Amino acid sequence: MTVALQTLLDRSIKNMGSGMNSVVKASALEMIKRAYKEGIYAQISAGFRSMEEQAALYGQGRLFYSYRGKNYADLSKPQVTKAKPGQSFHNFGVAIDFFIVSDDGKNAIWTINTKWTRVASIGKELGFKWGGDWTGFKDYPHLEMTGGLSYAQMQLGKKPSLSLKFKDDDDIAVIEPPKKDVDSEVTKEPSKDNGDRTIVSIQKTLNSRYDAGLVVDGINGPKTQTALIKALQTELNKQFNKKLIVDGKWGAKTKAAIVTLEKGAKGNLTWILQAALYTEGYKPGTLDSIFGQATETALAKFQKAKMIAADKKAGKATFAELFAA
Repeated sequence: MTVALQTLLDRSIKNMGSGMNSVVKASALEMIKRAYKEGIYAQISAGFRSMEEQAALYGQGRLFYSYRGKNYADLSKPQVTKAKPGQSFHNFGVAIDFFIVSDDGKNAIWTINTKWTRVASIGKELGFKWGGDWTGFKDYPHLEMTGGLSYAQMQLGKKPSLSLKFKDDDDIAVIEPPKKDVDSEVTKEPSKDNGDRTIVSIQKTLNSRYDAGLVVDGINGPKTQTALIKALQTELNKQFNKKLIVDGKWGAKTKAAIVTLEKGAKGNLTWILQAALYTEGYKPGTLDSIFGQATETALAKFQKAKMIAADKKAGKATFAELFAA
């Protein structure tokens, strides 16, 4: 019995994890669909990889290796990568690995044959770069979509400007990159012309309303995301007495404290939702703290892209996708 397309998609979504760039994730699934139409059954084996997971991979086959105070050396396994944490595009959700499966979907096929190269070609048509084209070490399962950014730039919080190479109902909005090459939030004296104007507005509001202490550079980096989580925790404490530690870290207690927002909601929590949607590449309209039609539309598109219930209400699952690392 031939494996169902939905089975391959479900497995791929699970293997990619929750930290994927939405354009990369959608393009990966489109690649699976196109290959399936040609009678080639492909599946994503890996997507987002945390820094700790990268450290564990790098530690394999090494006598000494520690990361953030933890020993990851593991001589019981062979070396599999030369990439330390932050040196793999998997760490930033813009890379995937794939393989071919048997017709019944029960066995992985790692032979590099015409089916394998055809899937890679489909991936390249969708905007990916293939590790099989590298001049040095060839990584045949690997596909990446970096938007021309380097590891160093992504480590500083820069995000690639990506767009879908195929028609899709999600109509994902892409934040335009700065016209000038600028540093991320570590910049001390950013030019007034640098960065995304809406991100600038978000950073200014976080500074004035929550004393975030951000450098206003218009770049959506990790400090801006941390400040948004702190703002969320502050509002949950202030409005609902949730007694959260305001540390800017997304965790089980913060998730449990989330209240559901829906059309008609007004106030600072709605503003935080709008700001978070914008930083993820979805346009909620004016960041006016009013949950109107534009915010509802952006939310529905985000929920659909993240494969969560598109109920147009921002609850625990939605905020988890917006803020979980």
